[in-house]
Amino acid sequence: MDIIVCIKRVPQTAEADVTIDSSGKDIEKDRLSFDMNESDSYALEEAVLIKEKFGGTITVISLGHQDTEDTLRIALAKGADNAIRIKAEDFDELDGYKTAQILKSAISDLNYDLIFTGCIATDDAYSQVGVTLAELLDIPHASLVINIDTSEKRAHVHRELEGGLTEHLDISLPALCTIQTGINEPRYASLIAIRRAAKKEIKVIGKEEIEKENLLLNTQIEELFIPPKTKEIEFLTGSPAESASKLAKIFKEKGLI
Repeated sequence: MDIIVCIKRVPQTAEADVTIDSSGKDIEKDRLSFDMNESDSYALEEAVLIKEKFGGTITVISLGHQDTEDTLRIALAKGADNAIRIKAEDFDELDGYKTAQILKSAISDLNYDLIFTGCIATDDAYSQVGVTLAELLDIPHASLVINIDTSEKRAHVHRELEGGLTEHLDISLPALCTIQTGINEPRYASLIAIRRAAKKEIKVIGKEEIEKENLLLNTQIEELFIPPKTKEIEFLTGSPAESASKLAKIFKEKGLI
């Protein structure tokens, strides 16, 4: 079973102070740490589990700058066999559709039974690349996959729907799945595996190797901004009587009583 996993290196912003840079179209990243996108790590683990069961190869591919190679090496340490970096510096501003076009050009000549992507990137939250890539490659796809069972030519997948519902799909291979977090428990890379991965070659390709086609850009970022504060919480302290008095005063000031 030959599997391609598309991964992305993203800034970790959950517990960081995020500020907009001088361009107004990006965030300051100098003091942020970077790691593999969360759902991509689950996609990689699912690929490794399938490889352990059926054999085959895993190729990880990422559209990113040179520091993305650190993330690709972690993927190699976790069980991937081959790694490809597409030079993001060769392309102008990227949106989800253009990213999918570039990935499609790089993947078209590779052998694969399955392609995995994460269901969403934590930096831009597009949730577009995986399903768009499947359409461009003209292969079946399933999104938000929470369980997958593969055979030689078919995949039985369960995907998450709204309201706690799930959908079961039986799809022919080759196919693409966007993987939901929680489908498995991603492993840690051992120190020995990291050292071995450091010696492995990462194939780097640029604009000259990408199929000559008209890369379209449908969307552009005009401006990033911190959401304005529209609501505020105030905690009332004191005895029940004191709190009730303060609350009545607030209601009166707001014209509610």
